[in-house]
Amino acid sequence: MDYKVLVNERKKDFDAVLEWARNEVAGIRTGRAHSSMVEDLVVDYMGSKLRIKELATISVPEPRVLFIQPWDKGAISLIEKAIKDSPLGLNPASDSSGVRLTIPSLTEDRRKEFTKLLHQKAEEARIKTRQIREDILKKVQNAVREKTAREDDLRNAKEELQKIIDELNKKIDDLVKKKEQELMNS
Repeated sequence: MDYKVLVNERKKDFDAVLEWARNEVAGIRTGRAHSSMVEDLVVDYMGSKLRIKELATISVPEPRVLFIQPWDKGAISLIEKAIKDSPLGLNPASDSSGVRLTIPSLTEDRRKEFTKLLHQKAEEARIKTRQIREDILKKVQNAVREKTAREDDLRNAKEELQKIIDELNKKIDDLVKKKEQELMNS
């Protein structure tokens, strides 16, 4: 068994964790309006669970305003309900053309809450990467026990995986630092 093949096969899982972390971090709101704040909120539309970005165009006409314009005007009230039910804490206002969200300035307490949430999401991503690493190492250890791999393969796999984990953790830390600056400066 070649540990390199196993590591390469699972690289897409590491990439998926990083992408998940990016999406989670982008969803944490700062004082500025950004479409990623609402685009993945789920709306119960005609018996299906659809994300807002699948139902509407999301625009940012002003720095603190989001405008959601659904393709079907019948979805306006459903989108409004999904936003009210979300943990964003925003009050949508709707008219015949769409839903308008005004993003209030963040209070110091909300900034701290969002920073705490940011660190929780980062830790979840780190845990996911460690789980992938442990899964790979278990497979290599089993191969060593079954004599289809050598002890050197296990050691090399540990070293290579540690490099991947360190690189991922650095990228996650960079995401967190950037978002923290946005939170504190908004």
